[in-house]
Amino acid sequence: MSTLHLRVGFMPLVDCALVVLAKDEGFAETEGLNLELVREVSWSNLRDKLNVRLFDAAHVLAPMALASTLGIGGVRAPMAIPMALNLDGFAVTVSLRRFEELTRLAEGDLADPDVSARALAALVARRSAAGLPPLTFAAVFGYSSHTYLLCEWLGKAGLVLGEHIRFEVVPPPQTVEALASGRIDGFCASAPWNSAAVARGIGAMVLANVDIRRDWPDKVLVWRADDAERRAAAVAKLGRAILKASDWATDPANVPRFAHHLSAPDRLALPVDVLEPILRFEIRQGAGRPPRQIERFVRFDRAALRPEPAHADRILDGMAMAGQAVPDEEMRALARQVFRPDLFPVGAG
Repeated sequence: MSTLHLRVGFMPLVDCALVVLAKDEGFAETEGLNLELVREVSWSNLRDKLNVRLFDAAHVLAPMALASTLGIGGVRAPMAIPMALNLDGFAVTVSLRRFEELTRLAEGDLADPDVSARALAALVARRSAAGLPPLTFAAVFGYSSHTYLLCEWLGKAGLVLGEHIRFEVVPPPQTVEALASGRIDGFCASAPWNSAAVARGIGAMVLANVDIRRDWPDKVLVWRADDAERRAAAVAKLGRAILKASDWATDPANVPRFAHHLSAPDRLALPVDVLEPILRFEIRQGAGRPPRQIERFVRFDRAALRPEPAHADRILDGMAMAGQAVPDEEMRALARQVFRPDLFPVGAG
């Protein structure tokens, strides 16, 4: 059997795991693939390289794939999602100083998203009355579930992202330094960057996405739409390799080796002791609090990987909440077509 070379872009996040494991545990090779994994520095770089075919496929934010297909945000590049790569796994972290302020202002348990949102609204009002500049929160990309989580959380207390709180885009690996420097007061990002901020002693997690809702569509495997049709055999081979990686990743006995793969310098380049607890769903909270056990904090199981057209509606609802789009039925129909359950691999054992 001849070997097919595929160049796949990814961002250094725990949810790139299945692509990494497909290569590092040999599942891609078994399918006749030679995977070249390329670590990128920003989501826009990754999107643009996929668009001009410098990548065959990529680990991508699900909302970014829809925005590209719909031509929202200045780039129009039709994409196809033959499978997801995870669900959930992201959180909001703030600086220790802001966390202490929220703790003092909280009327109730700060672990309750409604309570933390109201405490944040009180802090925003106090700063405004004192003539202080607004707080700045970041997400990893404008078109992301992270942005929509921030909007939904802030909305619980009548706050509008970009109005009451400044909004910045900061690529995932830069979030910790941006928080440490004081450039931002908080951020929403996927694992491991919340845990990395806590480990560095500069941040505290306020809430995880699962505190507001579960099964958020997060990262997906994306091909250009025309390539997904033209290269169906390659799409299927990579999909089968990723399903095998999913089975391996969800075996608790593999966690130490799993963390070792992700810690490599050309993967996430973080210590195993930061990554392994995340894979055991033991999430560091910071501010002197013990780790929090969050059942299925990030999902890699097969059921999480099926590309669900209904996720397109959830994403468009997020875009509407963020003021990015006014979805009509035509837009929703086109967005649903980006998710391709017909291309989801079968028979991978």
